[in-house]
Amino acid sequence: MAEEDSADKDSRTRQDNQPNTWERDILEKLVLASVTEHRRTRRWGIFFKSLFLLYLFIILGMAMEPFSKHRLADGTGHTAVVDVIGIIAEGTETNADNIIEGLQAAIEDSATKGIILNMNTPGGSPVQSAQVYDEIRRIKGIRPQLPIYAVVSDLCASGGYYIAAAADKIFVNQASVVGSIGVVMNGFGFVDAINKLGIERRLITAGEHKGMLDPFSPLSPVEKGHIQRVLNHVHEQFIEAVRRGRGERLKENPDLFSGLVWTGAEGIELGLVDELGDARSVAKNLIGAEKLVNFTPEKNVLDRLSHRIGMAFGEVLWNGVNASSRIE
Repeated sequence: MAEEDSADKDSRTRQDNQPNTWERDILEKLVLASVTEHRRTRRWGIFFKSLFLLYLFIILGMAMEPFSKHRLADGTGHTAVVDVIGIIAEGTETNADNIIEGLQAAIEDSATKGIILNMNTPGGSPVQSAQVYDEIRRIKGIRPQLPIYAVVSDLCASGGYYIAAAADKIFVNQASVVGSIGVVMNGFGFVDAINKLGIERRLITAGEHKGMLDPFSPLSPVEKGHIQRVLNHVHEQFIEAVRRGRGERLKENPDLFSGLVWTGAEGIELGLVDELGDARSVAKNLIGAEKLVNFTPEKNVLDRLSHRIGMAFGEVLWNGVNASSRIE
């Protein structure tokens, strides 16, 4: 009887302990899961903090880049470079304000021994080009001893040549394309097209010629003559600027100001340009400061960062496409 009581007591003890063991297992799992989640959260926090610090270092490095290029030059002197690349127009990177800003920064640097205009442009706005031309002439007036040379790579036409004509000399490659001393205004006329489609043009203006050059209205001889006179006047300003800049180096040729273009070698014969050369040879042999420092204003930090990220993404995508093509 005593043995049965002892056995019952042991059985009840084991039953009483079972719930405690189950609860302890649940608690251990919950604690373990909490620790694991905490560690995971901590690792992700460290990752994102590190990524943010890296981002800050990149931003700081990009922000300091202009100072390293412009202000931390050694005392030996350098040749300043200002890019004139692409279409010259308001709203583009190659606008008068940017080019003039680069020129002013270059002359304010005491280590600048000369300036090179790095030219590769089809031209653009005559107003923007004239503003840069005038600024170069102004700089030459206050710093006549500072050489300013234009160096052409592929193309220096129209408004680009307008700017280059203000330089002391213009250097080209024999295959460069130069010239296009002319003015153009173009558009389209859709009068016959809308008539065939049965479309009625409704143009209401206050002012007899306010709808001038409307593409859906017939071209008026009076308005065409007026626009032609305007273009001729701008063309005369262009020609005068070229003659003032190039002087007696220009050869008499009836096609010189016709809007035609020539190779660099032909441009030398016509007096449009001076010699063959590139930026490094001009900096070394003429200016005497072989080190080139680019003073072209850059985009703001965020624009430059987004541009570089876009370029990197495009490169990755392009490499992926090429890899797929090679696999096939």
